[in-house]
Order: sequence, then C-alpha cells, then structure tokens
Amino acid sequence: MVSDAASAFPIVLVEARRSEAPVRALSTRAVLLRLVAGLVAVLIAIGVLASFGAQWLAEREAVNDAANVTDVLADAVIRPALTIGLADGDPESVSAFDRIIRDQVLGDSVVRVKIWNPQGRVLYADEPELIGRSFELDEAQRQALATPSTRAAVSDLSEAENEFESGERLLEVYRPVWAPDGRQLLFEVYLPYEPVAARSAELWRGFAGVTTSSLLLLVVLIAPIVWGLLTRLRRAEVRRSELLQQAVDASDTERRRIAGTLHDGPVQELVATSFAAESAADAAGRRGDDDAAAQLREVAGAVRGNIRVLRSLLVDIYPASLSSAGLSHALTDLTATAQTRGVTVELDVRTALDALGDERQHLLYRIAQEALRNAVTHAAPCVVRIGVHVEDAWLVMLIADDGPGFDPALVLREPADGHFGTRVLVDLATHAGAELSLTTAPGAGTLWRLRVPLFEDEKEDSR
Repeated sequence: MVSDAASAFPIVLVEARRSEAPVRALSTRAVLLRLVAGLVAVLIAIGVLASFGAQWLAEREAVNDAANVTDVLADAVIRPALTIGLADGDPESVSAFDRIIRDQVLGDSVVRVKIWNPQGRVLYADEPELIGRSFELDEAQRQALATPSTRAAVSDLSEAENEFESGERLLEVYRPVWAPDGRQLLFEVYLPYEPVAARSAELWRGFAGVTTSSLLLLVVLIAPIVWGLLTRLRRAEVRRSELLQQAVDASDTERRRIAGTLHDGPVQELVATSFAAESAADAAGRRGDDDAAAQLREVAGAVRGNIRVLRSLLVDIYPASLSSAGLSHALTDLTATAQTRGVTVELDVRTALDALGDERQHLLYRIAQEALRNAVTHAAPCVVRIGVHVEDAWLVMLIADDGPGFDPALVLREPADGHFGTRVLVDLATHAGAELSLTTAPGAGTLWRLRVPLFEDEKEDSR
C-alpha cells in the first residue's frame, strides 16, 4: 500500500451538495408577472376584508334603523292600542289588539310582533300558538326592562320562542312600553334580514370600486418607473457580466503572458547559460584545468536546477496542457513537476477525464495540485498515488502518500498553524459543492478523498 492512512478513521471535511444554481438574468416579463400576481393578491385580500367590513357596517346600519322604526311604532301605534285587558290577558282585548297589529304594523318591513310581561309570559303574538306561553327572558330583554331603552341585534333564531320563525336571521328589537295602569310590558319586533344583505353588497361594491380604481391608478403611475428601473438593472447586469468576464480573461491573459515571458526570456537565457557553462567546462578540461572545469560544471548543474524550478513554476502559474490537451495531460505534467521536488508520483486514471466539463476539470486539477504541494512541503521524500475512477454516479479522486501524516484536528485550526494548504482544499471543495474527506494520523500517511457528482444536475447522494 502507498499509505497506511486508510486504516485510520476518515473525517468528512465538506459534505457534498448541489452547486448553487446560477443567478438568472433579470427578466422584465418575470418581474411584471410578479407585479400582476401581487396586485391580484392585494385585490383578493381587499375584497375579502371589504366583504367583512361591508357586512359589519350594513348590520350596524340596519340595527340602528330597526331601533328607530321600533321606537316610532311603539309611540305611534302600540302605546295607544295597549289596554288593561291586554295586560290581563283578556281574549277580546287580545283580538282587538291583533286586528290593529295586522292592519297597521305587519307587512314586508315587520314579520313578527310580541308583547311580554316582565315574568316572561307572551301576552300577545301574531303567531297564536305563542300566546299564553312563558319563556325565560334573555339578558337583552331583562336589560331593556331594567334600564328602559331600545335594544336591537341580529338574532340567530335558536331560542325556543323562535320555533315558528323562518329563515336563518332576523333583526330583533326590544323596548319597554306601559299599559294605561302603569304596568311595564316588553314590546318585541322582528324585521327581515334581507335589506342587510342588499346594503352590504352596495357598500362592498362602492368600497371595492374605489380601492380597485385607486390601485389601478397607482399601477399606471409606477409602471413607467418600474420599467425604467428594470431597464437600468438589466443594463447593469449585462455590464457586470461583461466586467467579470473581462476580469477572468484579463487574469488568464496575464498568467499566460507571465508564463510566456518566463519561458521565452529567463528560461531560454538560463538554458543558453547552461550550455555555455558546459562548453566552457569542456574547454577547461581540454586545457588541463580540472578545477575550473569542475566549477563550471557545478555552475551548469545549478543553472539546470533553476531551469527545472522555473518550469515547475510555469506549470503552477499557467497549466497550458489543461486548456489545450485536457486534464489527463495536465495531471501527467503536474506529476512530472512534483517528481523533481523529491516526490515519486503514481497516476492511475480509470475514466475519461477530458469529457468532463471545464469546472470539474479545473476542480480535479486544483485539488491534485494542492495535495501534491502539501506532500512536497510536509511529506517529501515520499510516494504519492493519485487515482481517479467512477463510483456509481460519482467521480472519485484519491490522493494518498506514505509520508509522516499529521493530527487531523490541525485542519480545523487557523492557517497560521502551518496547514494553510488544507484550508485551500476545503475551500475548493466547498465552492464546488463536492465532498472532501481526510484520513490521516501521525506516522500513518495521508489520504484525501474527493467525491463530486458525475453529472451537473445530479441531485441524489448515492452513497
């Protein structure tokens, strides 16, 4: 085995997740649809609230009107028609009072009339079945008698006294009246509820019409402002995308320029210097000056060493093979560079890497680059094995070395602890939405394991 780290306990540093969806370009149609949807939602909410409000106002108006009508009837019709016989329950007095009620009170605006005594007995009702029956007075009836006043409300007709009423609701009004001998009686009137519904609909239409027209006017006024803002935001977004692309292109161009300058300038000059030093050493050897020849060969060796360092640096600065020849060749160049720094690298690729998208190719390359850099810095001389294979719907990269390993808790500390490279690996995996795990221990080597969905739209973790 290349590393004994596999026997240690693995630590998942980064959980796999889907890469964040790219931010959609600003769409005027989408914004307008949302604006219209918001307007419709507001109109619905206003309609519901207006319905409740109109119902409440209509009931308040109807109750007040019913109280006024009852006061007029009590003063103009009921009190003059009351007799001592009616208060005593005399049948002839009840019949005479019934004729007055049916001629002057009952009709479309009044559907029921009752006269009660304070003990809850019905002295008169236009429904003959109720006359003479006794019921317990409710709180409103008792209050109307105790503090002489007119009380009106919407009745739900659930009381036993209302068994002969039809419909679900009526307007119910109580007020005290007095017989000629001064006895207090209770005058009760029921009025139809239909005018309340009609008034409620009228109020709702008026309120909803004013509100809707106001909202539409507001939309007309703000539509040009919204359109102008959307246009400016869309232009700013396009400009921002262009600037970002220019920045990326400028960075890539600058890295390529630096790499080209180093390759065509200092590297070539150093190569020429190396050849010149070797030629001078050969010439000194032919003259018999062995000391000078040895010194010149040392100079040539040092120059060749610097050339190797510069060429390794060129690969780090701009891996030209990644964009031109693909990831497989770039990894081969990367391993060749690492082997000049005291690390033996074995590369085992069991899948076609060049068919991957650019983002995944760059991710695998950067992970391998950082892991090799860590191995060179902290584990050399050692053997590093890089393996890439497909596991279910995941692309897996394993990077193992047989170096001294380290305490895995160090990766959770600050970069100042000497493990900045591990933080770079964590950041790379986090940004890409990949899974990164580490298996290591002192004296057991190090194993990095990267898992990334094989397809861009992979949703499920198939572990």
